[in-house]
Amino acid sequence: MTPADASTAPNWSFRADEAARSVTRLFGQRLFFLPGTHIASVVRPSGRLKNLARPWHYWWQAHYVDCLVDAGRRELGSADHPGGRFDGENRPSAGQLASELVTGIRLRNFLTFVNNYFDDMAWLALATLRLEDLAEDTRRSAGRRRNAKVLANLTLQFDSASTDDLGGGTFWSKKRDFKNTPATAPVALYYARTGEAAKAQALLDWLDARLYDPEQGMYQDGLRISGTGEVVLESAIYTYNQGPVLGALLELGGTANLERASALVASAARSLTVPAPLLDRPATVLRGEGSGDGGLFTGILVRYLALAAIDDRLPAGTRAAAAALVNDTAEALWEGRRIIPAQELLARKGGRLLFSARPELPARRTYPAGAAVELSTQLQAWMVLEAAAAIAGKTGGKAAVAGTGADPAVPDETAPGNVTKDLK
Repeated sequence: MTPADASTAPNWSFRADEAARSVTRLFGQRLFFLPGTHIASVVRPSGRLKNLARPWHYWWQAHYVDCLVDAGRRELGSADHPGGRFDGENRPSAGQLASELVTGIRLRNFLTFVNNYFDDMAWLALATLRLEDLAEDTRRSAGRRRNAKVLANLTLQFDSASTDDLGGGTFWSKKRDFKNTPATAPVALYYARTGEAAKAQALLDWLDARLYDPEQGMYQDGLRISGTGEVVLESAIYTYNQGPVLGALLELGGTANLERASALVASAARSLTVPAPLLDRPATVLRGEGSGDGGLFTGILVRYLALAAIDDRLPAGTRAAAAALVNDTAEALWEGRRIIPAQELLARKGGRLLFSARPELPARRTYPAGAAVELSTQLQAWMVLEAAAAIAGKTGGKAAVAGTGADPAVPDETAPGNVTKDLK
């Protein structure tokens, strides 16, 4: 990007801050009113007590930790920008909220970080590992002993789930009847980031041997063991399954892994995209996968595409393709946002913006006035905007620094009295 291009580029950090403020204010709360805790409601509008009676989405909260760490890294600033708290100096930092959220997860999960699903625990372990890195960089001591305990306990879980049954891989749940990409890939990435390269490579090799579909160039869902002992292939291709595989390939490096990473980016660009009618130019965006758990799927893939976009070991064409997927998806979500009017109940909960559950559709279609809004879809949009900010911070776009003011390329349409355009 040339300096001229950079001067008119979107301020992705501003946009990520807007998403962070909207999610934390709309969904965030103390757990049981306890000081030093944080937790997210899984749907709004919803009262505190009613929300506690809803299903417990452990892994959504893990991705909430990850998003807060993203914002926390931008709060550190850079040589050119001092940074600042994403929600103002009178509110908690993103790092503090992330630490309080990990505490809240333990309490809400009945005083343990262990649950029945190894993929859930892998997402929390990855987020906690990043939180620990942030705590080290900020010289924050609070929560670090707890972080170490989280990682030690969950590592034992992954070791127990990654067995020779079916030739390798990681079980999905304590039922031990399904080995799949959703568990194996994030566990492989966790091992890769914690110095267990051999374990990580073995899991990736198993995925390549048992679940890789060469025709589509992507990884299928998993292998299920039936009640009769028959092994049944679950052949569905999901966006999010490709993300942690890509992350683990990049983390381990080496010629073969990097070639596989480049091929995976190309396959995602070819097969997981749809037209982008919200953009004022011909473009494609990553497809959305609906609400519920699926409301996080596209965001997870984007997180790891952003790593590919800034990895100099990959070919320039691969980096450009990954960056385009991230930035075009982020731009579509931003263009499709809906400003919450003051009279709407969600505004009284602190919400400012709503993002679409699907990048190809405007939020007024997926979340019209009066509709219940799920945490997963809003975390996804935040995650995508953070990914775009991370790329911009590495490639010369608008600095990925929290608290840096409004987007000069886009008026602050969230300010009181301003009304966003009605997007079709």
